[in-house]
Amino acid sequence: SSSSSSSSSSSARSFVRHLGLGRRWVSCGASEGSGEEAELRQLIEENTKLKERIAELEAFIGREELLLTPEASEAASEAPEVTEEVVDYDSIDLPSPADAKPFWESIPIRTQSGTGRSEAQGTKVDGFQLEVVHLTAEMAPLAKVGGLGDVVTGLARSCTARGHNVEIILPFYECIDEGLLDDFKFEFEYDVPRGYEWDGQFQVGSLKTQVYTATCEGIKMVLLRPDWSECNIFKGGRVYAGSYNETEAYLYFCRAGLEFLKVSGRQPDIVHLHEWQTSAAAMLYWEKYNKEGLHKPRIVLTIHNMDNTGECRAEEFGVTGMSGDMFNTVEKALDERTIGHNPERLSLLKGGVVYSNVVTTVSPTYAIETSTGQGGWLSGTLAEYQSKYHGILNGIDDVMWDPARDLYLPVPFSTSNLKGKYFLQKYVRSGLGLADPVQRGERKPLVVCITRLVPQKGIHLIRHSISKTVEQGGQFVLLGSGHADGDFRHLAEHDFKDHPDVKLIVGYSEALSHFLFAAADVVLVPSIFEPCGLTQMVGMRYGAVPVVRRTGGLADTVKDEENGFTFDGTDEGSLDGALCRAIECYKTRASVWEDLVVSNMKTDFSWTQSAQRYLDLYLSL
Repeated sequence: SSSSSSSSSSSARSFVRHLGLGRRWVSCGASEGSGEEAELRQLIEENTKLKERIAELEAFIGREELLLTPEASEAASEAPEVTEEVVDYDSIDLPSPADAKPFWESIPIRTQSGTGRSEAQGTKVDGFQLEVVHLTAEMAPLAKVGGLGDVVTGLARSCTARGHNVEIILPFYECIDEGLLDDFKFEFEYDVPRGYEWDGQFQVGSLKTQVYTATCEGIKMVLLRPDWSECNIFKGGRVYAGSYNETEAYLYFCRAGLEFLKVSGRQPDIVHLHEWQTSAAAMLYWEKYNKEGLHKPRIVLTIHNMDNTGECRAEEFGVTGMSGDMFNTVEKALDERTIGHNPERLSLLKGGVVYSNVVTTVSPTYAIETSTGQGGWLSGTLAEYQSKYHGILNGIDDVMWDPARDLYLPVPFSTSNLKGKYFLQKYVRSGLGLADPVQRGERKPLVVCITRLVPQKGIHLIRHSISKTVEQGGQFVLLGSGHADGDFRHLAEHDFKDHPDVKLIVGYSEALSHFLFAAADVVLVPSIFEPCGLTQMVGMRYGAVPVVRRTGGLADTVKDEENGFTFDGTDEGSLDGALCRAIECYKTRASVWEDLVVSNMKTDFSWTQSAQRYLDLYLSL
C-alpha cells in the first residue's frame, strides 16, 4: 500500500542517517590505531555496500510511491516515458535586469509540431471518426489573448490524437507569426457575400477572400484573409487591436467560414463555435446554409465568458448579406434590455444559444450559476434552453504545459525531481531583480498573478494582495494587462519600482508566463466571477498552490486546504484569510507544503476526460 511504502521509505532514509554516523565512528576508531585495521577496513567496505544497496531501495520505493497513486497508475498506462535530464545547474548563467534582452526573450520559440513528438503517443484511437470544424477568433499560440485560445488548441489536439478529423478555421490576422505555421500555403480565392447600404437600399455584393492552409501544434488550420485592398478587417498589430469594426469583422468571418465549407464541398459532422464572435454562424447556418446543401453539420456553441454578449444593431448584421430584421424578435436574438429603445439591438450570443443544437460552458458550477440568475440578462434564455445547456470543465493542454518538456524553460522538473523548479525560482528572481531569500537563509514564498487586468478578475483584490504579500513576508510578481491596468502602471513606476520583493509587469508574454508558473509557490486568482479559469490548473501542473475565490470553475478545481486555499467574499478581508493561511503554511510547514506541491503536480487536468464529454455530445447529435 502507499502507506507501507511511505513507512518503508522513511525507515530506509533513517537507516542511512544512522549508517552515516556509524561510518564516521568506525573511521575515528581506525585513526586511533586500535590494532584491528583489517577488521575495520572490512566493516567500512560492508558499510559502503549497505549504503549503496539502501540508495537502490530508496529509489525503488520512490518509484513505487509514484506508481501506487491512482492518478499515476492511469497516467502510466497512457503517457509516454519521460527521460530525466542530468542538468549541471552551476553551468547556467543567471540573468540580470540589466541584460540587453529580457531573459524570457532569449529562449527560442518553437512549436510542439516542430519537436517531432507524436501527439497521439499513448492515446487510444477511437473506433469511429468524426469530422469537426472549429470556427474561432483565437487559437494558441497563433492568435491568443486569453484562455479561449488555449481551450480551442487543447480540445482540438485531444480529439485529433484520438483519430478524429479536426480543422480550425481562424481569421488571418495581420499580426500572425507565419513562422509558427508548418506546411503553410495558399489554396484558392473565393467570394464572400457582403451586404451594404447604397442610396438608401440594402445591397449584397461580395468580398474576395483568400484561403490558406497550414498545421500548427499538429492541428490542421484554415486561415481566411479578406482582400486587404478592399477593407482593413483583421489588420493591426494585435488580435482585437486593429482599427476595424470588430462586430463587422466577426460577422464577415461567420459568413466567410460557412461559405468556405460550402464552396469547398465539406460536410463536417460538427461545426463548433466559440463565444459571441462566431455565434452568428449558428443563425446563418439554420436560416440559409442548411437549406442550400450544407445539410450534415450540427452546431455546438461554447460560451467561455458571458462578459460580452455581442451586441449589434439589426442593420449592422446586414454585413453578412442577410437582413438582421429576421432575427429581431425576443424568440430569436433580440436583446431584451433594449426593448423600446431606438434602436433595439440584437445579441449575437443569445442568437447562438437559440439556434445551436447544443450549448456548453466551461465548468459545471458556471453552468449552474449562469442559468439560475448569475448570468445577467441571459440567465432567462439559458434557463429556457437548459435541456441543451451543459457545463464541461476545461482541460489544460498538457503538451504545451508540461514542466518536464517545456520548450520555454532552460531546465525541466517533475514530481520525482523538483531541483529544476527550485533553480528556476532562483533564475527568475535574478532576472527580475528580486532578492534571493535562499541566500539570506529565509523561507519566502513567491506569489504570482498572471491575469487580464479587468474588473472581472478582481483588480481591487490583486492591488491589495501586493502589499499584503510583502507585509506577510512574501514576494509578489504580476504579469497582466487590460483596460484597467492604469493603477498598476503607476505602482510599477513609483511605489514598487526596483522593490526587492515586488515586480509588476504590465503587458503579456507567453514565454514569461511559462517562467512564472514554473517559479511560483502560489498562484493568485481572486476573480469576481470565473467561468473556468486555466491559471489555477496550469499553476498546479507546475507545482504552485492556488489561492482563489470560490466561484465558477475555481470552485470545481480548488478545494480549501486540500489542494489550495479558497475564500468566498469579494472584500479584502476575505482574501486576506486565504492568502495569509497559504503564506503561513509555506513558511512554517515545509514538508506539508512540498507534499502539496507534488500532489498538485500529479493531478490530471488534461483534456482526456473533457474531450470525452465533448465527443459524447457530438455523437448525441
